[in-house]
Amino acid sequence: MPAMKPDRTHFKKIQNFKVDYAIAEFTQYESARTGLRVAVVDRKGPKISGWFTLATEIHDDSGAPHTLEHLCFMGSKNYKYKGILDKLATRAYSSTNAWTATDNTTYTLTSAGWEGFAQILPTYLEHILLPTLTDAGCYTEVWHIDGTGNDAGVVYSEMQGVQNEQGSLMDLSARRHLYPEGNGFRYETGGMMEQLRVLTADRIRKFHRAMYQPKNLRLVLIGEVDHVNLLDILEEFEDSIVDDVPSIDVPFTRPWVESKPTPPLEKDIVDVVEFPEEDESTGEIMIAFFGPEFQNSLENAGIDVLLIYLAGSSVTILENTLVEKEHLASAVYNWTENRPNQLIWFNLSSVATKKLADVEKRFFEVLREATSKPFDMDYMGDSIRRFRRQVVYAAESGHDIFSDPIIYDHLFADREGKDLEDSLATLKALDTLEKWTDRQWRDFADKYLANNRHVSILGTPSAKLAKKLKKDEKARVKAQQEKLGEDGLKKLAEKLDVMKAENDKEVPEEILEKFKIPETDSIHFIPSTTARSGLAKKMGVPDNDVQQIIDKDDSDTPLFIHFEDIPTNFVHFSLLINTSSIPVELKPLLPLYLVNFFVTPVNKDDKDIGFEEMIMRLEQDTIQYNIGDGSAAGNSEVLRIKFVVEIPKYSTAISWVKTLLFDSVFDPERLKASLAKMIAEIPDEKRRGDSMADAVDSMLHFNNESSIRAQNTLVKALYLRRINKLLSTDPSAVIARMESVRKALCSFSNLRLLVISNLSKLSNPVSSWKLLTDALDTPLGLSPLDTRRAVLSPAALAPGSLTHIIPMGTIDSSYANFAALGPLGYDHPLTPALKVAIAYLDAVEGPMWVGIRGTGLAYGTNFAHSPDTGLASFSIYRSPDSFKAYRAARTVLQEFVSGKREFEKSALDGAISTIVVGFANEQPTMVGAANVGFVNQVVKGIPKDWGTTMLKKVREVSREQIREVMEKFLLPVLEPEKADLVVTCASIMEEVSRSLCVIF
Repeated sequence: MPAMKPDRTHFKKIQNFKVDYAIAEFTQYESARTGLRVAVVDRKGPKISGWFTLATEIHDDSGAPHTLEHLCFMGSKNYKYKGILDKLATRAYSSTNAWTATDNTTYTLTSAGWEGFAQILPTYLEHILLPTLTDAGCYTEVWHIDGTGNDAGVVYSEMQGVQNEQGSLMDLSARRHLYPEGNGFRYETGGMMEQLRVLTADRIRKFHRAMYQPKNLRLVLIGEVDHVNLLDILEEFEDSIVDDVPSIDVPFTRPWVESKPTPPLEKDIVDVVEFPEEDESTGEIMIAFFGPEFQNSLENAGIDVLLIYLAGSSVTILENTLVEKEHLASAVYNWTENRPNQLIWFNLSSVATKKLADVEKRFFEVLREATSKPFDMDYMGDSIRRFRRQVVYAAESGHDIFSDPIIYDHLFADREGKDLEDSLATLKALDTLEKWTDRQWRDFADKYLANNRHVSILGTPSAKLAKKLKKDEKARVKAQQEKLGEDGLKKLAEKLDVMKAENDKEVPEEILEKFKIPETDSIHFIPSTTARSGLAKKMGVPDNDVQQIIDKDDSDTPLFIHFEDIPTNFVHFSLLINTSSIPVELKPLLPLYLVNFFVTPVNKDDKDIGFEEMIMRLEQDTIQYNIGDGSAAGNSEVLRIKFVVEIPKYSTAISWVKTLLFDSVFDPERLKASLAKMIAEIPDEKRRGDSMADAVDSMLHFNNESSIRAQNTLVKALYLRRINKLLSTDPSAVIARMESVRKALCSFSNLRLLVISNLSKLSNPVSSWKLLTDALDTPLGLSPLDTRRAVLSPAALAPGSLTHIIPMGTIDSSYANFAALGPLGYDHPLTPALKVAIAYLDAVEGPMWVGIRGTGLAYGTNFAHSPDTGLASFSIYRSPDSFKAYRAARTVLQEFVSGKREFEKSALDGAISTIVVGFANEQPTMVGAANVGFVNQVVKGIPKDWGTTMLKKVREVSREQIREVMEKFLLPVLEPEKADLVVTCASIMEEVSRSLCVIF
């Protein structure tokens, strides 16, 4: 498209600035014709990300904002077909999504490369500003009664799954106390189920007319954006809509900014909120305060630092007192929400139910005692410096890091961008905070926390409420069915069929074909350069400049070290540790070892260091540190210790690794504190339907040698109390076992290292590790990397014999996991065809979406394949009737396998595009690209450029090959004799779920 002449464009540049702590340039444009605003953040990488945000305010629980978000995907003025937007997006290496928050509705577009993004942008914007909003779309997507008398609908299913969850009930109660009637922050914009059942299409259309205006819309784009092309596209788009949208001169009340201000709290409020739960042992506490005004960037930065100081780690005042010493909660979480006046939240998790009121009081005693005494200004300085390092690191490593600040600027700040530049351009606010005195900090803490009015919600589990909700819902549905009668239900079934037929009109192929598939040349993947030292060289010695740097420092160090070179100011290193050497009887101790790893005393440089001092020093030297399973490195059976530090701190971080592995002290009191937290968290971990389905699935399909199984909630629920009892009666026995776990893990043969950095700036990249190798039994060889395949259970190796249903009082929906055999290995000849088949079936507005989500049978479904285990799986997420969802999925597959249903060319093109986007999403940043290089070569044992090779192979897949893998691998996932099944469901749905279990 030719560039517009400058005097013709209605878009004017209103702002341009660069930040001084990251490579990012901000530019803002505004249309003089419609008021539409655009913010562009120029950043390198394969992904272009877009957020299209509208400030949305409503004063009821109808759910109009949320339902409108869904309905905007059902067609637009010039594209009157449900799902056409996503069909077009998948052809353009793009994916769409959206969310409805209390204060905004945001639509997202993520594309691999600018060309695809540019192609879909105007069509997407038309769907937002000029949607069809039909009665039929509202009927199927929002809420309806099906032919059996049960409630259904995509939005209804979604809210059914969350309305009576602990967090939702507590959050809504808090907002009811914080905000008065008529204040938009008070309401549930997702929609309460009882309100969704009476919501009309006209109410949704009215809300769209009020809020969805160009002058209330801001586009946020991050990536390698072609500004000239962007403005040309938007100019042409405005030409097409200008007669259909309100004039820029029409009066408009800006949500939130021009709304009635929120009054301050007049008194402290403590309220008890019950949530359904059969295990009544633990609850939660939520505490909310009003903080600084949005535009006060200095005070907002001050709150961020103050929260780090008070509750940022195990050594901070609140966490150390309430969790580590007094064992009153398993954690003290904190976060903030941007509002015209910021909200400051604390959450005390896993509190003994009988102590909830006392612990809430104790929280404020500790807080007020802390502000009544001089602050530790050295630690405050450390907190500021750590926060600064984290901001700089996040700006470099996070592709999307600047999206939220721009969105909130749109909601609450001035339209010219002054507040945005003041808050983002520099980190001068932190310079100012470093000069604050003890008195200033204590006054600040008093003002916004210790002596600020607050709302406290005591979340109390109730088995009685769980039974009541089940009984009431069962009675309501029964009454609904009786009222409708057989004839009424028949008419509703017929009405649903009519509405579905209207919604599901086929998109003409010629419309889809008009949108050409972009060339992959427009996708700019980030390169990294590989080098190796020690035993890693057995994989081959690369011939490049970076390898020469490594070789100059490689003094025959045997440790397996894989290097990836990228332009960065930081060092990211991960130590992968095999776990198969841990004896089976000690595997249940692994969760305790992990939780205790960074919160235990150590002996460093022949000096005993308490865990508080150790953490303080660790925080001074690092940006991030963590330990956990190796899922992020492609293998959950290994452990991964990860550090992120500034380049000069490289050798210091290595010293910490050696200290924590070999010189930590298993102290009975610290072990007791860790166990108390873990045991307290178990009831909460067992309250989510999807998590419990996954937990049971893991127990069934991994054997007792598996480390990930040992970390399972169900294993912890059984073993941790035994360990805790033994610790009380014979602490030396527990310590001896922990030492055995350490000895089994800390062997040279178990270790592999990944180092990601700018290696030309890194001193002694190899020899710095001598400190660790000197502590290892280096004569031993390197053991093969642990695999998930090796720890599969007999059931996983021969699925088809297991069916489990788990009724849960804490959920109002159902979840199902199916598992069967699939192809084993990344080089299996049918892997490319299986990738295409899954992408085809799971596509937004694809066969499963239309057949299940589109009919209100579930909020989502998806197929998956794990090449390393050789298992294929299918999951149903948030379903009012998992049996019907299963039956619909099986019908779809059977029709493809039998040939009754043909593959659409445009949808196949979209499936390939989806796979391209998937590879781009794996490596959106420099660090992401480097991590993929390591995972491919070391963990998966495939070439670094495996993704590029796979993209070529998937383009060559034929229809017959797709049909073959559907028949051979995917249909068996839904066949009782070949698949295992796990269902978690609301207690009221147990009978319905048994219909599915009977088949299996």
